Parts: sequence; structure tokens; C-alpha cells
Amino acid sequence: MQRLSPDQLLQELCGVEDLLIVQDLDGVCMQLVNDPLTRQMDGAYVMAAGQLGDTFAVLTNGEHEGRRGVNRLVEKALSADHDPAQAGLYLRGLAAGGVQFQDRYGQLSHPGVSEAEIAFLAAAPLRMEALLKDGLPEIFPLHSLEQIAQLAHAAVLDTQVSPTVNLNGIFAAIPEDVEKQRMMQTLLQRLMETLLADAEKQGLEGSFFLHVAPNLGRNADGMERLKPAVQGDVGTTDIQFMLSGSIKEAGLLVLLNQYMARRYGEVPFGDDFNVRVAPQTHNALLKLVQDRIPAERMPLLVGVGDTVTSNPSADGATWLRGGSDRGFLTLLQALGAWSGRENRVVVVDSSHGEVDRPSLSDPALTGISDPEDPLRLDVLMTAGPKQYINWFCQLAAQRSPSPATI
Repeated sequence: MQRLSPDQLLQELCGVEDLLIVQDLDGVCMQLVNDPLTRQMDGAYVMAAGQLGDTFAVLTNGEHEGRRGVNRLVEKALSADHDPAQAGLYLRGLAAGGVQFQDRYGQLSHPGVSEAEIAFLAAAPLRMEALLKDGLPEIFPLHSLEQIAQLAHAAVLDTQVSPTVNLNGIFAAIPEDVEKQRMMQTLLQRLMETLLADAEKQGLEGSFFLHVAPNLGRNADGMERLKPAVQGDVGTTDIQFMLSGSIKEAGLLVLLNQYMARRYGEVPFGDDFNVRVAPQTHNALLKLVQDRIPAERMPLLVGVGDTVTSNPSADGATWLRGGSDRGFLTLLQALGAWSGRENRVVVVDSSHGEVDRPSLSDPALTGISDPEDPLRLDVLMTAGPKQYINWFCQLAAQRSPSPATI
């Protein structure tokens, strides 16, 4: 297929009045790292996001607040004379897959989430850590109890509404050992399924689901498939314990609803629309837009992500397509086809960080796409987050009359 260069996309977007850029965070504007607490955000990127204003929103499975939240990275990226809460420089948009909304001033809300669900999530990290401590000795029989405890504690990300087990630190201790990496992935899935069973026992059946990242799409039961480790690609590194409904494609419609409210003073899906009441399938989400928004009022949409996967099935008969950004990028593409807009899909190469990922420098896009892939990748940022940040800052400068200074 004929793709656009980053420069061509820049020229295409500079003069577009009705524009909404929806962007993932980790691996896009930040390098992937083994320890998420070591992530860093570029101050110039933060200022550029502020310049773009209402034409830009984030859509991430990470979280805005807490010690692991992106807000801490924004604060560190800015100089002392910039208060993001006063200047409106926090990243507006949806986190935790869509259940956590934040405006540019750091005002946070969790629409559709119950107190019982919040209480269960608050207790989940300690339960995850205990389950890891029980399972790790099987894989690390020579480790002391203290070493096991350290591995377990570092692996659990105690976020507010999407507690996660991240295997990057453990994988760093077993590099190139594909067998043990696969054993860890199996252990992780088992313990997270135990947590789901705990929720059901507490009367919260249907409140949560497991988001596997990266994944190989969904199985017949609707569960996301693990991506097993292979040489040169560790596959699944995280499983997030997420609130039902928090899928990025539903989040895309929440952001579109808000955009239409700001631009036209109308909320096509209603004032109380959120990911927990949104349809959960591609076709139903597409139909909702078609039923509620005139095609001529649709903005030009640009989706930016890094996690798109495609691998052949074991028998080679089909492709297993997944990745946490695939769903919203596919829906964004379909909305463009329906509305007659040239919506664009941008993919950033996240293989340059500390985590083994397939690279966009491979002309065949092995592990990312396939010859029959219905998702069209319009622009490839092959040099990774640094290239994307430079491009993003150029776009903000060309669309904004006033320069940003940190």
C-alpha cells in the first residue's frame, strides 16, 4: 500500500479546521521501559499538547493520577514556573482504557464506576502480590524468599482503577529464556483469573475483565489471547485488571461525544454517555455514530498508537490480530470510510526502548501486520517516540499562532 511520510501528514493536517487527534501514550510519546516508574516525558511534548488544545486528546490504558500516573510525568517535565493545573497543561482525555476522564486542569472523574468496584480495586494489588509470591518459586527455585518478594512487589503496578502485573522486570532477569518467559505468562494469566473469581464471590460478576498486552485478539469466549514469548519478542508483558466497558474503541466515542459538544453545543450520545454504557462491539459502536451524527459534521480523526499485532495461527490457516490500539484505530478508519473523511492511522515504533517488540523497520511488518490486514497503517514513525515528538511539536507550532516555551 502507498503510505504517507510524516512530512506529508504534517502538511495535510496543518490547514484542517475540524480535527481531533486521539493518541496513546506509552511507546508513542515515551519509550517503553522495564520499570514504568522510570518513564520520562519531554517538556516540549507537554507544551505542544497544550498548544493543540481541543484538537488533541489521549486514550491510554495507563492512568492519569497516583504515584504511577502520567500527571507526575507531566509535572516533572515542566519547569518550576509552569503549574499544569493553572496553565491547563495536564493531558486531557481518557485513561484506564476509558473509565478515568481528566480535563486539562487535572480535574478527574470515573463515570459509571461504583463504590464496591473501587473498593475491590483498592485491595487488588496486595492480592496480586500475594499470588505472585506463591507462584514464583516454581519458576525461580533458587531464589530466596526475600528475592521472590522483591520480584513480586516490583511487578505489581498499584494503579487506582486498573491494577496491573507487569513482567518486564522479571523478564529482564531471564533474558533469552523463552521457556521461563512463557511459564511466567501462564502463571500471570492463572493468578489474574483467580482475582476475577474473587470478584464474582463478592457479588461483582461482570464488573471486570482482563486486558492482555500485547495480545493476539480474542478467542471464541471473548477473552483476550496471550501472545507467547518467542526469540526476539517477549510477547505479553502485562495483564491489567480492568473495569468492564473500558475498551479503547468505546473511549473513542466518548472523546468524539465531548468534541461535538464543544464544537456544536450538542452531545449526540447524551450527557451521561461513558464507556460503561457504550456498546461493546465494533459494529454497534459504528452504527451508534451513523445514527446520531450527520456524516458532514464528523471531524477529521487521526489515531496514534504503537501496539498493533498480527501473527499466524498455529495451523497457519488464519491471522490472529490484536494489540491494545488495534480496536480504536480500526473503528477510526471505519468512521472515515463512512463519513468520507481521510481519517489517518499513525503507528509509532516502540521497539527502541527496553522491551523487545517487533520493529517497523522490517518491511514485512512481521508480528505487527499481515498482507490481508484490514487495518491500513497510513504513517509509520520508524524512529520511535523521539521522531513522533518532533513531528508533534512541528504540528503544534504550525497550527498555533503563539510559540510554546518551557
